[in-house]
Amino acid sequence: MLKLYHAEPGANSLKCLIPLEEKGLAFESIYVDLHKFEQHEPWFIAINPEGQVPVLDHDGNIITHTTVINEYLEDAFPDAPPLRPADPLGQARMRFWNKFVDEHVMNYVSMHGWHRFVGVLARGIEKGEFERLVERIPLHEQREKWRTARSGFSPADLENAKRKILVALDKVEDQLSRTPWLAGGMYTLADINFFSHCGLYANRMFPDLTDERKHPRLNQWRSRIEARPGVKAALAMPDKTNPALRTFTGEAH
Repeated sequence: MLKLYHAEPGANSLKCLIPLEEKGLAFESIYVDLHKFEQHEPWFIAINPEGQVPVLDHDGNIITHTTVINEYLEDAFPDAPPLRPADPLGQARMRFWNKFVDEHVMNYVSMHGWHRFVGVLARGIEKGEFERLVERIPLHEQREKWRTARSGFSPADLENAKRKILVALDKVEDQLSRTPWLAGGMYTLADINFFSHCGLYANRMFPDLTDERKHPRLNQWRSRIEARPGVKAALAMPDKTNPALRTFTGEAH
């Protein structure tokens, strides 16, 4: 039996919800309310000591980290519709793009998400209570990220992150001028990764960077993905984000 512990259908959680839906795998959806800091409660830390979502439980075996989870689904369910090329070259190209998104895109989009969403949430908590909640976070880097979100990211860091995002959008646009999908002729986990972390949000967060005249193929690519039944099903999962903060639902771990 599959269980997925996840938050709103965005960013990291969306990245794993989409493959489950695309592959037609039955799973139990277990919502972890990040707005109530459930990811740092003892019951969840017992499942994932890092205190982060999503987490996949397959017959009691725990798998964490989104790219690992998604490749695990490919290996564990070979009869389900594939989201990974069968040939070594296609797999290498998919992994190249996954590495690019994981290392050079995700954190920069996340910074703007935390600035716009998590910072508002963090500043709304009384200082003593905020520090109590932060001290429960297992990972040092995440504790510091929460403190930075509360005080505010520097304009220089935000501008550099925006520059990095534009580089990524241009890189994807260039690739899509040569192949219909990021890894070639097949829709793969790489497309899901970039869509979940950047493709879905870039036009909302940075309309000046995603003009259809500048990134026509990226816009067409996003529309093709949004039209997929599996993606629609994933995006329809519960979203308890405060509507006033829903401009970008960045994941808060």
